[in-house]
Amino acid sequence: MHIGIVIAELDRQCGGMGHWCWQFVAALAQRGHAVHVVARRFGDGPLPASVTRHIVPVSHSRMLFAQAAAVYLERLELDVVHDMGAGWHCDIFQPHGGSHNAWQVRRLDMYSAWLRALKRPIDALLPRQRDFLRHCRRQFALPHSLHKTFVAMSQTVANDFLRFHGIRPEQIAVVHNGVDCRRFSPAHRTLYRETVRRQLGIDDEAVLLLLAAHNLRLKGVPELLRLAGRLASNGRPVRVVVAGGKRLARWRRAAARLGLADRATFVGAVDDPVPYYAAADAYVHPTYYDPCSLVLLEASASGLPIVTTRRHNGAAELFRDGDEILTVADPRDAAALYERVDALFDPRVRAVLGAAARRVAMRHPFERNVADILRLYERPVGRRLAA
Repeated sequence: MHIGIVIAELDRQCGGMGHWCWQFVAALAQRGHAVHVVARRFGDGPLPASVTRHIVPVSHSRMLFAQAAAVYLERLELDVVHDMGAGWHCDIFQPHGGSHNAWQVRRLDMYSAWLRALKRPIDALLPRQRDFLRHCRRQFALPHSLHKTFVAMSQTVANDFLRFHGIRPEQIAVVHNGVDCRRFSPAHRTLYRETVRRQLGIDDEAVLLLLAAHNLRLKGVPELLRLAGRLASNGRPVRVVVAGGKRLARWRRAAARLGLADRATFVGAVDDPVPYYAAADAYVHPTYYDPCSLVLLEASASGLPIVTTRRHNGAAELFRDGDEILTVADPRDAAALYERVDALFDPRVRAVLGAAARRVAMRHPFERNVADILRLYERPVGRRLAA
């Protein structure tokens, strides 16, 4: 097949979406498909020879990028166009950020009630937010959406498509993320655990809680730091490592205010997260919104016990709560979060949950993820053949 992929930035170092899409494009090419990627920017790193890059002139406006991408796509003879959430001229629409409307609602939960009341009308006036909303309305608008397949990365996102955008159930396909279970594996502990912990100044007795994200506030770093402060004050040998994020000086100051100056480490962007999963004892992700957290699946494939938010992380659907994962309903529920994470200071609990999490990841490999999406490609290809 000749496949068009639309994405704002194809960069494997740019968060979960960028990493997954880079893998996905390479997988399509390896299966013999001719792939055309339309993006405004490409990251470093090789792609197979059968992948053609089409660079759209950089625009900070989502609307302008989507319009320009549609012009590029109309010039190409493609069997199927798969959009990752950047445009609207497509057959398969898979917004990796989930529903923008749902994200707007849930991100406000990060703030106090008075600040939410203040931010809501202000956000509506900001040019960037207005561009976001116009872009989102165009993506889901009738009649342009009638022949699209909307790929929801979890049932949570599928419900958001129904609630916020009125998409018909028969147009929605739920396809959870998949993970490379060879790259992310408990076997790497023997290779990296001791070395990384020594580099970070973490002794064997400490329990290392890991979180990896770009948007640290949205993914629950303030909640994690407050939790760690309470654990430390109660005598638990806790250490926190946060990978990713920006403006780390402010986060280090926040940790110091909670008495965690020598217990919380912010390593910034990392080229390879595998050594950090290997060094960790548990993965804690009290997120406010995640369509289907790829880092959570990476942690599970690495054999780590996990604590996350049940209603706000689509990946949690794949696990049985209490047996394969520990969850809280709301990241703001400090008591529940403390109870779940405190249980992980028992090494026997960590071992049981970590092994169970690994088994879940093995049921959701990246190869299955690719195969599920390729089956969706048969719908528009069949329609064109029938025409």
